[in-house]
Amino acid sequence: MAFVRVEQRNARLASAIRLEQVNGRDGLVARGTVNVISNVRRGSEPEEATAIPWTLWGKQAENAAEYLGKGSRVNVVGRLRNNNYTDASGITVYGYGITCEEIDYLDSKAEAEARRARQASTPPKAPAGPATPSDDDIPF
Repeated sequence: MAFVRVEQRNARLASAIRLEQVNGRDGLVARGTVNVISNVRRGSEPEEATAIPWTLWGKQAENAAEYLGKGSRVNVVGRLRNNNYTDASGITVYGYGITCEEIDYLDSKAEAEARRARQASTPPKAPAGPATPSDDDIPF
């Protein structure tokens, strides 16, 4: 099977990292979303951003969950994967994501600690719209 290699430089995490155990696998998996600014429109108004889900495995996942949070700047290197599935009503939902092979933390230690302190002191917001399906509802 051929893989498409993805390198995203200087991206920001769009969500908090979810660390979870996967049945049948040793180690943990980290899942999150990275905001990617289009290179074509970088610097123009408005900048165009795309949110891409990503997955990171093993010790790197544990480290990312400990040191990164929403808004952290990262470099991500990995491969593009297909996330297509058929929902309960028989409709095919198309998507893609990145399976990370490398992740570089770009924030300084002071920036990361300040972000974690802000996020710890901010109460979580209740969802404003209809509930979105959780990862447990998606069969991949």
